[in-house]
Amino acid sequence: MSGLDPDELVRLRVVLARITRGLDRHSRGSDLTRTQVSVLGTVVVRGPIGMGELAGLEGLNPTMLSRLAGKMEAAGLLVRDTDPADGRAVRVAATEAGIAEHTRQREERARLLAEHVDGLPDGHAEGLRAALPALEALAGSLRASR
Repeated sequence: MSGLDPDELVRLRVVLARITRGLDRHSRGSDLTRTQVSVLGTVVVRGPIGMGELAGLEGLNPTMLSRLAGKMEAAGLLVRDTDPADGRAVRVAATEAGIAEHTRQREERARLLAEHVDGLPDGHAEGLRAALPALEALAGSLRASR
């Protein structure tokens, strides 16, 4: 059994989803889906990256990722090429436009979060700060269990 009761687990799941949707709604500002935003961020941070590794990191099947990468390449955000170490493998890298879009979204989300955290009642920001290690550990555990 977890350290949280079933009602608290539901509250945690719901609040994390609401925060994510709120950030998406107020900061996406483009035609990118949540999955495309995630893929772009991973490619900017890790790229150039092999499509197989990217599919694993994003939890996407390779066919779906290939379609998604094609759309993002057509939009000028990514570029695919042959892996120089293995001519049979494909890798993907962010273009200047892709990096700029990722940077814009990251800055917009940081500004939006800061604005809302600053507007919380006294003590809540400190509570969020104290919760960060536990939330990071939870995210890491979920990623490792894929």
